[in-house]
Parts: sequence; structure tokens; C-alpha cells
Amino acid sequence: MRKQIILPYEDRVTQWYNVLPDIPNGLLPPLDPENNQPIAPEKLGAIFPPGLLEQEMSPERWIDIPEEVQEIFAIWRPSPLVRATFLEKALGTKAKIYFKHEGVSPSGSHKTNSSVPQAYYNKQAGIKNLATETGAGQWGSALSFATQKFGLSCMVYMVKVSFDQKPYRKAMMHAFGAEVVASPSNLTPTGQAILAKDPESPGSLGIAISEALEHAVSHDSTNYALGSVLNHVCLHQTIIGLEAKKQMAMAGDYPDVVIGCCGGGSNFAGIANPWLPDKLEGRNIRLLGVEPASCPSMSKGVLAYDFGDLSKRTPMMQMYTLGHDFIPPGIHAGGLRYHGMSPIVSALYREKLIEVQALHQLECFEAGILFAKTEGIIPAPETCHAIRAAIIEATRDLNDPKTILFNLSGHGLLDLASYEQYHAGELSNYEYPAEAIAEATRHLPKV
Repeated sequence: MRKQIILPYEDRVTQWYNVLPDIPNGLLPPLDPENNQPIAPEKLGAIFPPGLLEQEMSPERWIDIPEEVQEIFAIWRPSPLVRATFLEKALGTKAKIYFKHEGVSPSGSHKTNSSVPQAYYNKQAGIKNLATETGAGQWGSALSFATQKFGLSCMVYMVKVSFDQKPYRKAMMHAFGAEVVASPSNLTPTGQAILAKDPESPGSLGIAISEALEHAVSHDSTNYALGSVLNHVCLHQTIIGLEAKKQMAMAGDYPDVVIGCCGGGSNFAGIANPWLPDKLEGRNIRLLGVEPASCPSMSKGVLAYDFGDLSKRTPMMQMYTLGHDFIPPGIHAGGLRYHGMSPIVSALYREKLIEVQALHQLECFEAGILFAKTEGIIPAPETCHAIRAAIIEATRDLNDPKTILFNLSGHGLLDLASYEQYHAGELSNYEYPAEAIAEATRHLPKV
């Protein structure tokens, strides 16, 4: 029988889980590129408010969610946990498959879990404007919604290939009151330089981050907001896994494997990190991150200090990276097209506490179509990676009654053009060649 597990509002999550104290051997600090020393907090204070900086570096395991943030979360949280019985039947498996449905948020994805607190802490600090980047448009949509809730303006630099592929993401951002431009743009020095070299540049998240940072530092009362990678973003997203733990207990079940897709890392961290204490205590649970074969930062990248953006404006962070000047191909899972992985997720992979799998675009779209036909939800192209991994787990041995949990991080109702291209046979797989990765990582900073 199909099960949808709804967590009562009175049992809602009121604290975020900070994984930093529980990572064996910890994280290395971000470095100032001017002197290769740990960066001074006041430098980060030029673009981030005090509340977020405190979370970025906090040694506390549990951090309270402000009441004002909880009030806005109540629009869609707690989100449903669903037993995918129709998918199980179609696969002919004895495995139980659950998904945490984050596509019910106002922006249609998990990104709103961090955009709301980020807008809140900036408002508390007296900031009036936020600048950001977005790949597929989910983060830009989420921040556009959140800034409206707190009376802030929002400027979004959207990776050009997604700007062209996903017009209705732009429409959503406009509906929430944001301004959106294609990146690279003519509005910033980085954008102008890129376009001078390559007027047809498809853009990248690294370029868009540079442009958003330049915008923030050149405009009064403006801060920068990042939708993934950083510690405080991974922290905010743990509300997903914390709710899922309560809901799995309500269902009388426990996962053998927890799955999330990996771009910058917050999607996976959100569903997986709250289960880490169980794993460290000896519980037999696997945590599986899924990345695109075309942008394999963990499975084919190197663990090194690198910049988060193309123009080298960010601090240097130790992470698995393909190199800050890596330009990925224009696959439709635009939210996964980032050159590096969150330092938190990178550290967990370094310590062999998580597993990583790289999948091709076509098999992921095929999985998304099957999920739509069986479960009635059209998933975002990013989420299709997690669905494909769940299907692989469920069909490896059809008689294995394992329990699988994955993060359905967003719906694909604004990605239908990509599904049309898939059905028309216009999409292809792309595995980034080893020699191109070697060339990109050759330019890593010397630390």
C-alpha cells in the first residue's frame, strides 16, 4: 500500500544540524589568496552578514532556526516523505524506495531552505540588496522569493546556457521581483573579459559567481548570497534529512542507503549529513552522492585548495575540484555544473564516509520519465540523477529487501523543454575527457 508520511507541524524541526564537529580530522580553513593564510573573518564580512559568518565557522552541533524563518518555512514545511510503491512495482523489486519531496516549496526546489535564512540574516544586518548567481535557475528563483519576503532587492546572474534553455525559470524570478541577466554579461569586468575572448561563451557557475561578487562589492548596501558549497548552506539544508529521520521512524523503517545528487554539495548534504552520527556510531548505512559524468568533481577531480570562481575573488577552499577555470558542457542538469565540491562533502569523501557515483545524462532522463509515469511527478533534471541511482540500487538484486531513501530535490515543471529534447533524440551523453580535466587542474593555485 502506498504511504505518504506527513510530519505534524508541532513535531517540526527547530534546529539545524552542524556536521563540522563530527567530521573526523575536520576541515582545513579557507585561505586568503593574498597571503595563503587562513582568511580573516572581517574580509568575509564585506559580503556576508555576521549571522551567516557565525554559522560558517560554528563549533556548535545544533543551531536554532529563528522564529521568523520558521514562520516562512511553514508555507511548505515539513515536506512529505513518500513511499514510491508504484515505482517499486514497475521495477519488480522487493526493495522499499522512499523519497523526500522538496519540490513542494514556492520555488519548486530544496534551495528555498537556505534562501530564506540567508535573506533573514542579511535583513537583520541592515542589507538592502542581494546579488547571486544561478545555474539551472532554482537558486535564483529561491532567493528571488526569499528577498521579497524580507523587503530586499535581488540581482541574479544566470549561466547563459541555462538562461537560454530555461526561459520559465527567468519568468519565475521576474514574478518574484528579481532582475536577471545572462552570464557572462557586459555588466562586470569578468563578464566583459570573457565575452571579448569568446562572444559565444556558454558561461559557467564559476563565471557567474565572479560576476555576482563583483556586483556585490561595487554596489552600496549589497551583499552576496551563495546557493551551495559553503558550510552555512549545507547547514540550512539539513532540515531535509532531519525531517526524513523523524518520518522514517513514523513509518517504522530505516534506510540502508541514502542518496542525493551532487553539484556544489548542499542537496546531498541536506539529505545525508543528519544520518552521519548513526554511521559513526556503527550503524550499517551507506551515504551515496551522485554527480554527472560530464562534471565529475569528486570521481575524477583532485582534492586541493582552489578558488570557487573564475576570477579568483573567493577564498581558496580545500575541496575536490576540476579547476576553477573548468567550463563544463551544457547538460540540462544545470544545477550540477560546478567545478568544485563543498568542503564538507569533500571531507566526508576524503574520510571514506560517503560513496560517489557518476552517471550519464540520457540514463538519468530515462529514469526521470519512468518516475513521472509511475509516481506522477516530473522531476528536475538534477533530481533524475538521484532517481537513476535509486533504481540501480533497487534492481541490483530484485530479491534484496533493502530500504532506499533519496532526495527529490525539485520538480521539473519548468524543465519540460529539456524533456522534449530528450524525446526528440536531441540530447547526448558527454564524459569529460581525462586530458581536459588534467589541463584544467594544471592551473590550481600553489599553496
